[in-house]
Amino acid sequence: MIRKWMEPFQDHMQHWVNFQLNNTKKKPEKTIPQETEMLRRFKQSIERRQAEVLKIKIIFQPYRIHRYGRQENISYQLQLARVLKVKNAYHIEEQVLYRMMKTHDGHLIIDKALPESPQPAHHIFQPLEQGGRSFAYDRREAVQYAETWWNDYNPQYETFTDNCTNFISQCLRAGNAPMRGQPDRSQGWWYQNQNWSYSWAVAHSFRWYLSSSTAGLTAKEVEEATDLALGDVICYDFNGDDRWQHSTIVTSFDGNGEPLVNAQTTNSRARYWTYEDSTAWTPNIRYKFFRIGQDVK
Repeated sequence: MIRKWMEPFQDHMQHWVNFQLNNTKKKPEKTIPQETEMLRRFKQSIERRQAEVLKIKIIFQPYRIHRYGRQENISYQLQLARVLKVKNAYHIEEQVLYRMMKTHDGHLIIDKALPESPQPAHHIFQPLEQGGRSFAYDRREAVQYAETWWNDYNPQYETFTDNCTNFISQCLRAGNAPMRGQPDRSQGWWYQNQNWSYSWAVAHSFRWYLSSSTAGLTAKEVEEATDLALGDVICYDFNGDDRWQHSTIVTSFDGNGEPLVNAQTTNSRARYWTYEDSTAWTPNIRYKFFRIGQDVK
């Protein structure tokens, strides 16, 4: 049975797509102001990068419907793929978005993105110095892991609601990053027997670990995103209050030589590194750029 709200929802989604493709200047009417602003930032970013969105494909998958009399709240997953051209280079950016629409008597009232939920907790770990300083970081294996698992979950590891840093740690481990500090969760960077350090799974702890570690997994902070290489890491403080909430890994570069990243929580592949198209973005956002390992001059 085709629900009454399906046709207006499809019209709305087509408008949502056409606005991003610049096929219409009229903003989608059923999105909340926060998301309209997000779409505006996305389009400004595309223009600034001298990029072009050539095609957008979406797949709609509802997974929960709540009925309240004549009103329905539909939670759904939207698989989004954008084909982008940046100068003479092409790439496909993919995201899995979780959204909710409200309808009344089959009329679409509002459609909005569910918030990306950055990790609220942060923990202080104590640096633990042991072992040698250098290690051979296999960037290709780290990137391959990120490409394989960006929208799936390796059963060898625990999965969290906010899984971004856990995912990045898995990528680094696949690239031969050495663990240390077991079994003290406040020390080092490690995962062992379904237990883990704070720095393995908590974005804030992970950011400070990368800044201070001189043994095991080590990194060098650099000034610009364009200083990064494949397999390197970006950390995000969305609110600019020194509470670091998100982590991504560089998996490719666009036609301007800027990083494209893979991440989880909002599962993303080849996403432009600035995250201007995120509901978590604020004008106060801060970034930290880390070259992984000691193969950097």
